[in-house]
Amino acid sequence: MTYAGLTVAYWTVLVVALLPLGCAWLAKSGAVSKPRRDGGYDNHLPREWLARQSGWRARANAAQANCFEAMPFYIGAVIIAHQHSVFQTRLDLLCFLYVVLRLMYILFYVADMATLRSAVWALAFAANIALLFI
Repeated sequence: MTYAGLTVAYWTVLVVALLPLGCAWLAKSGAVSKPRRDGGYDNHLPREWLARQSGWRARANAAQANCFEAMPFYIGAVIIAHQHSVFQTRLDLLCFLYVVLRLMYILFYVADMATLRSAVWALAFAANIALLFI
C-alpha cells in the first residue's frame, strides 16, 4: 500500500522519528507556562532543566533518549526490507506493529510500569529483527 508515493512502512519511519519529540513535549508539558524561578521549564538551559526533573518527567525524558537510540536500527531494517522487495503487506504490518509497541513502551515507561515496559521493549526489538528476515 502506498500513500503520497510512500509505503506504510516508510510512513512509520516518519512516525518513529516524531516519537522522541512527543516524549520531549510530554516531559515539558505543564512546566512551560510556569515561571523559571518557580521551577518552570527553562528554555535557556533545557538539558540542565530536564536533568533536574524526577518522576514521570524524568521517565518521559528517558523514553525520549531510548526512542533516539532505537531509531537507527529501525530505519535501517525498513530500508533493507524494501531493498529486498519483501511482501509489502507483511512489511507494513510489522512496521505498524513496531510503532504500536513503541507507543506502548512510552506509555508504560512514563507510568512507571517497568516490567511491562521491558516486555514491550523486547517485543518491539523482536519485531525490528523480524523486519530483517521477512
